Amino acid sequence: MTLTERFLEYVKIPTSSDADSTTVPTAKKEFDLARRLVEDMKEIGIADAYIDEMCYVYGHIPATPGYENKTKIGFIAHVDTSPDFADSPIKPCIIENYNGEDVILSDSGRVLTTKNFPHLTGLKGRTLITTDGHTLLGADDKAGVAEILYAMEQIIKSGVPHGPISIGFTPDEECGVSADNFNLEAFDAELAYTVDGGEEGEVVYENFNACSAAFEVNGFNIHPGSAKDTMINASLVAMEINSMLPTGETPRDTEGYEGFFHLCDMEGNVEKANLYYIVRDHRAANYAARQDTLRHIEKLINAKYGEGTAKLTINESYRNMEERIRPVFHVVEIAEEATRMAGVTVSNTPIRGGTDGARLSFMGLPTPNLGTGGCAFHGPYEHITVEGMEKAAEIIVNIVKLYGEN
Repeated sequence: MTLTERFLEYVKIPTSSDADSTTVPTAKKEFDLARRLVEDMKEIGIADAYIDEMCYVYGHIPATPGYENKTKIGFIAHVDTSPDFADSPIKPCIIENYNGEDVILSDSGRVLTTKNFPHLTGLKGRTLITTDGHTLLGADDKAGVAEILYAMEQIIKSGVPHGPISIGFTPDEECGVSADNFNLEAFDAELAYTVDGGEEGEVVYENFNACSAAFEVNGFNIHPGSAKDTMINASLVAMEINSMLPTGETPRDTEGYEGFFHLCDMEGNVEKANLYYIVRDHRAANYAARQDTLRHIEKLINAKYGEGTAKLTINESYRNMEERIRPVFHVVEIAEEATRMAGVTVSNTPIRGGTDGARLSFMGLPTPNLGTGGCAFHGPYEHITVEGMEKAAEIIVNIVKLYGEN
């Protein structure tokens, strides 16, 4: 089976996770792909492949005789896809010898434009795979899944000398909980790579420090005719809280290493209001300062309107994995060398988001993230190229080779 064939089969299997669910996995349909992966792993020669009761797939390729003492490395991808734009069957569209111009996405009314996605012009001549405009594609992260298995198949068939290799496929990454039940002992690796990034050539070891922040605003509602100096309109106080945040520090206004406050949702009336934010920053000091800003706002509001008017709750989400990657930076350097061996330019652009690797790194498994060749994830404009996937798989093979040599 070619890499493209494997990818196209996987994306047609519905696996969107459900952030509102409390089960593990969050959606039973994730088992459908996980079971298929166990079958495929065994077919290519990963004899001990299995799935546990929580939908985590593990498998190992024993070291080549004489290479047992080499570093134990692993590769990880997730089986679930974002619930956004995932209600209908996914119907990939394949454009051979793509002309580098705008693409009309079937009858959806949507157009994949070079204006919105300037990198498309650089894909001219490749085989482009897009959505039909009605769903996402699922390259996040079924491209990573397919690339890992294709690379492992090439390693097994070619007899490339290598140390111990571990494979892991996880559920519920899109809900941010896939690392919660990841079994490090069962995985049995010293370091790993998530194959869950964007364009091929990405070797990413920096991500946001992240938390969620919620303001609960308690108002005082009486008849507006006699409300002078007495009424506290919770919705207006909520607006006041948001106005106290820096106006230029939103996702729309920031890039690169710049952090932000992002108002995700709000609700309210005179008596009660709620604001829900996510807070992000790459730099630990700036991240701490953002949390301090929120606490200061809470303090000012309560001083103005009375204690208990505003209640702030902050929940940590994940931290910048650079802190754990730097002491073992060879894990990045080897991936960079493997990328150059494939004739691909290395990109270390920091993730403006999170990754399984961040959580796993703080659990004791240093895990930078590799590109898959995909772009515009989580929506109907998602796309990938066959050539990009092939290079991503080649980089995985090169990593295995380099660890076998060192």
